[in-house]
Amino acid sequence: MNVTRSDWSSLSQPPALSRRLPIGAEIQPSGGVHFRVWAPRRWKVEVTFSSDRQPMDELGRLSVALEPEADGHFSGFARDAAAGTLYGFRLDDGAQPYPDPASRFQPDGPHGLSMVVDPLAYEWSDSDWTGPSRKGQIVYELHIGTFTPEGTFQAAIAKLPQLAELGITLIELMPVAEFDGRFGWGYDGVDLFAPTRLYGMPDDFRRFVDEAHRLRMGVILDVVYNHFGPTGNYLAQFSTEYTSKRHHTDWGEGINFDAAHCGPVREFFISNARYWIDEFHVDGLRLDAVHAILDDSPEHILAAIGRRVREAARGRKTLVVAENEFQDSRLLRPTELGGYGLDAAWNDDFHHAARVAMTGHAEHYYADYRGKPQELISAVKWGYLYQGQWNGRQQRRRGGSSFGLDAEQFVIFLQNHDQIGNSAHGRRGHELTSPGRYRALTALMLLAPGTPLLFQGQEFCASAPFLFFADHEVDLGKLVREGRHEALKQFRSLSGPDVDECFADPGDPQTFERSKLDWCEREQNVAALTLHRDLLGLRRDDPVFSAQRADRLFGAVLGPEAFALRFFGEAGDDRLLMVNLGRDLEYSPLAEPLVAPPPDCDWRVIWSSEDPRYGGSGTGVLDTKHWYFPGHAALVLGPKPVDTQ
Repeated sequence: MNVTRSDWSSLSQPPALSRRLPIGAEIQPSGGVHFRVWAPRRWKVEVTFSSDRQPMDELGRLSVALEPEADGHFSGFARDAAAGTLYGFRLDDGAQPYPDPASRFQPDGPHGLSMVVDPLAYEWSDSDWTGPSRKGQIVYELHIGTFTPEGTFQAAIAKLPQLAELGITLIELMPVAEFDGRFGWGYDGVDLFAPTRLYGMPDDFRRFVDEAHRLRMGVILDVVYNHFGPTGNYLAQFSTEYTSKRHHTDWGEGINFDAAHCGPVREFFISNARYWIDEFHVDGLRLDAVHAILDDSPEHILAAIGRRVREAARGRKTLVVAENEFQDSRLLRPTELGGYGLDAAWNDDFHHAARVAMTGHAEHYYADYRGKPQELISAVKWGYLYQGQWNGRQQRRRGGSSFGLDAEQFVIFLQNHDQIGNSAHGRRGHELTSPGRYRALTALMLLAPGTPLLFQGQEFCASAPFLFFADHEVDLGKLVREGRHEALKQFRSLSGPDVDECFADPGDPQTFERSKLDWCEREQNVAALTLHRDLLGLRRDDPVFSAQRADRLFGAVLGPEAFALRFFGEAGDDRLLMVNLGRDLEYSPLAEPLVAPPPDCDWRVIWSSEDPRYGGSGTGVLDTKHWYFPGHAALVLGPKPVDTQ
């Protein structure tokens, strides 16, 4: 329809104001839309409407003034606005309207108009879903844009049954907040309340979560609360108080969580966390790089976010997971004990030690690790390896004590978007080592008491790399490309002139296209898929492994690259995981108490990474009088009664 000025009321308040969020455009029960925005640097704010997709700078003067409030907010009611209405905010009679800082959808990207969205229009079918428990989760990280050839929520929904059948219980989505450009990882979000138009409509995201819940899988969303993207961020037009002059991060000024006028900023991010739980039914958040979230307030913003996530769930169980370079264990401790009350954290130490063991390369930050059996034993037993020791590379003491924390609070992985993508070639783990060694380390990760995470396609040894891709305008794209190149040269093998031509251009659309999964490989790489399916079934169904009891786990080094992990079960129902990442080993006798079988028992092979179904060479007959450990292999042993007469 054609919108005229007479179609819009003056902005008197609705008969009974109802709001879900403190700012943004919200449809009212009696009709119309209420608008509220924080703009303390402005003396006048108008909301401007359009019935079509005109560019922002070509809008006419179809707008009405919002009323100022005492604390820098402006608000008002438009009787004739409705779901689908396009709008922007004109500030101080300026020529160009700006998108809503709390926009729920940007149909033309971050530089375009915002769209009014009705969050209650979608009919949910997950009323019986109670949310994920902290224990028992198998996490699957995916990027919507490369998970399928189409790169949409709708296409991803079609793959969810295959994840459920595999044994996945919790999907971790890389960020979906609106960002500039045609493709990107999502960590340069600028409209934090708006699912990006690149992946579909907001209700497509709701449908994705709803279907995951129907298949008994939870969904947590990766969010970025430590910086804003470099283009498309108009928050400074409303207030310069969103960023901090006191705190600085790798991306520039930190977010203002603790200085003057920080109240509405804190409210903005806390509301965003609550919003994803409330309006999209996600089951929690993964908080990106929390070491760059700096806050000296009495209640740290991370503790406040965790609290509000739980409140928004209204009794459903939720999970809040942190990425934390400094490995501060306070994040995971209860608030009543001085912690932040988060549920879990990524454990880079496990990955780095396993990566060095897998490849033999220890460049840049991997130089902090030896990849030896004792490191792997300690990472499985204790979570973090660095718990307060001096780290020469970082020139600081790194980490905090994990004593008293539960094993499931440490998320462990052999791959994730960072560790694959932050390399020159984006290669996956199975391409960097021998097949046998990779199968053995996969068994270690999937049977360890920590919470395992798989990265998209890992379960079928996808050949697609996962490269760093980001679509920026020419000048910024050049800076990103050059900066990326220089950063990667910190790896010694990438510092020579012979690799200059090997770096993928982040802004090249082919870099993005190359990173998309080929789902035909799932049917072709049956051995890899069977390996992961069987290990996840063993972890789920075996009472010793499913208990996730690190306090009942002990390890012993058996050789330069070999070790044993003894999982003590109830009433002698133990499990012995033997991992040998080196050459074949033979022992007679084997003077290590952890390999002694329970009383009146011997060991039998329950599972072997050398099963021919996984591409192995066969296991052979177990002889515990003359121990033989095949190289590049893992065995799971369980007790069997023996005749003592």
